[in-house]
Order: sequence, then structure tokens, then C-alpha cells
Amino acid sequence: MKFLNKKYLFTPGPVSVAPEVLLSMAQPITHHRLPEFSKILKEIRENLKYLFQTQKDVYFFASSGTGAMESAIVNLFSPGDKVIVIVGGKFGQRWLELSKTFGLDPIVIDIPWGRAVKPEEVEKVLKKNPDVKGVLIQACETSTGVKHPIKEIAEIVKETEAVIVVDAISALGVYELPMDRWGLDVVITGSQKALSLPPGLSFIAFSDKAQTLAEKSKLPKYYFNLQKEKKAYAKDTTAFTPAVSLLLGLRKMLKRIKEIGLEKLFKHYQTLSLACRKAVSALNLKIFSEVPAESLTVIKAPEGLNTGELLKFLRNKLGIIFAGGQEHLKGKIIRITHMGDQSLFELLIAISALEIGLNLFGYPVPYGAGIKVAEEILFDYIKKEYL
Repeated sequence: MKFLNKKYLFTPGPVSVAPEVLLSMAQPITHHRLPEFSKILKEIRENLKYLFQTQKDVYFFASSGTGAMESAIVNLFSPGDKVIVIVGGKFGQRWLELSKTFGLDPIVIDIPWGRAVKPEEVEKVLKKNPDVKGVLIQACETSTGVKHPIKEIAEIVKETEAVIVVDAISALGVYELPMDRWGLDVVITGSQKALSLPPGLSFIAFSDKAQTLAEKSKLPKYYFNLQKEKKAYAKDTTAFTPAVSLLLGLRKMLKRIKEIGLEKLFKHYQTLSLACRKAVSALNLKIFSEVPAESLTVIKAPEGLNTGELLKFLRNKLGIIFAGGQEHLKGKIIRITHMGDQSLFELLIAISALEIGLNLFGYPVPYGAGIKVAEEILFDYIKKEYL
């Protein structure tokens, strides 16, 4: 029996949402063309620049993050354009599928799932293909928990005619990813992961270099047409009906982020991820990701354990919702998010559930070993930040 039906969401999208953000979305619906809503849009857009760390305009759509990925493709490129696609997980595959769907000529850098791409691998392909128009990559590959070296790759791409297009859906707002300072040409994100909101909003920003390329784009576009959004942006409105309630939640969340400050926010997620990884090691388990992102911890399943039944038990009987693997990693990994409205002490709940669950399923791990290590890290952080 689930006690009071309490659930803890530790999946890497959707993520838990703060009660005050949920309440802000429960306000009566207003009309999106009223002057008072234009003021809200203006405030949101300024605070999005703070989140993206850019002086460029940030546009949004009523869609999942995939909508912003599609927007990047159709606004930047033309049929037959060569693009380099980093495929090291489910979402790298999505870049590839989008590229093929819209008639681009993708050059794939295929890397084993769990490994980060090396900057020199990208540089080598760029040198062989000087006519490449774009490099499509994830900042964090959510399916594997890998953190790609975006800063280093951006420095390489900067010296070419190509643009770097970064899917930052599970990265922006979790760790440092400054668009202007790193010279990132296109950055996209979504509401349901690092932004700690319900699904339904996607975001995109272009550098000057990307804007120049976009002016030559010949791919068909309608809803995701940034030229339409650009005209509407200048009038403090949107080209189409926006997701009004979600935008009210976004307004609240962006205010919260600004009040906390990006540096403190990054430290919070860094602490959660470090504590979780150390706890996993203390349980004699292994991290799947070669270079783990702060957004989530991905754990290799112990030999012989299919994680499907374990995750089903934790979810249905104990209300602990972890994520499993995708594609060929199904049943082989456990993914625990650090994104969303997650407190320091909710991490201890996740670790405790992992310890108990593994023991129940015949894979003995030392009770309390993970908790102890995690608490030590949390103690040091709390002492430094709050005393």
C-alpha cells in the first residue's frame, strides 16, 4: 500500500515543479493580446536573456523541446546543406532524424553511448568538410547523462563558416553554459527539464552569425518561423497564441532563478550530483557516463539485474519514480535526476530507496553507506553556504 499516495519524481523530464510555480499557473486565464500581458512578455524575455547569458533575443514556442530543435533546423539551413551530427544517445539520434527529415546532408560522428565526444574528433571532420554549415550537439545527452565539451567545440567551430547548435534542454540553468561568452551560435531549451516547469514550452536564441545564415535558409516553415516571431517580438507580443498559463509559471520561475542567482543555482546542482555519484560509488556501483553532467546521475545496473522490475516496484509500491534506459540500454541503467524542484534532502530519499530496492531484489549493497557519504557532502555544502 502506498502511504497517502505520496510520490517522488526523480525522472530527467518531466521534473518536479515548485508549489509556488504551480500556483502561479492556476491564475484565471487572461487574453494574450492585452497590454498587461505584453508587459509580462517583456519581463519574461528580459529574464530569459539572464538565463541564457546573452544579449540576443530569446524566442519561445508552445511545444516540447523537440519543437525548438526543429525550429533550429528549418530556420538555419537549406536542402542539401551539410551538417555534422554528434550521435551518442537518444537525443543525438533526434538531431539526425530531423536533419534527414528536412533533406540535409548529415555527417555523423557516432560515439558509444556513455562517452563524450572529443573536440579533436569534431575538428577532424570539419577540416575534411570545409563546406559544413552546422554542428548539431547536445550539451547534456539526457539518455546517457554525458556532458559534452561544448566550450572547446565552440572554439573550434568559431574558426569556420559553420554554426554550433546546442541542445541545452537538460543543461541550461543547471551548469555554466554562457551563450555569448562561449560564442554559442544557437542555444535551445525546453520547460520540462532544467527549467523546472511542466512540459509545453521551448526556447531558442540565435547569434549574429546564426542570423546571417538564417537569412539564406530555404527550408519550409510556418509555426516555427523565427522571422514571424521576430516581428511580433518587436511589438511585445507573439506571432501565435502562446501557452498563457505556462508563461505565468515561467515568469515566476525566472524571477526565482534571478533571486537565487545562477552561480548559487549551479552550486546547488553540483552538490546534488556530486553527493549522488559518491553515494553510488560507496554502494559499489558504477556510473555509466564517462563525463557525467550535473543534471542527472546514470548508474550501471549490477550484473544480472534487469532494472525494469526494480523501477516498476519502486514506482508502484513506494512512490519513487526513477527512469530507466532507452533503446539498447533498456533494463541496463538507472537514471536519477537532479533537475527540478529538488531539495538537498530529497536526494537522501532517492539514495535510500536505491539501497533498499537493490537489497530487496537480491543485489546486496551496504545499508546506509550511500547515505553516509552523501550526508558528508551535504554537510560541507550547508556549512559553507548557510552558516
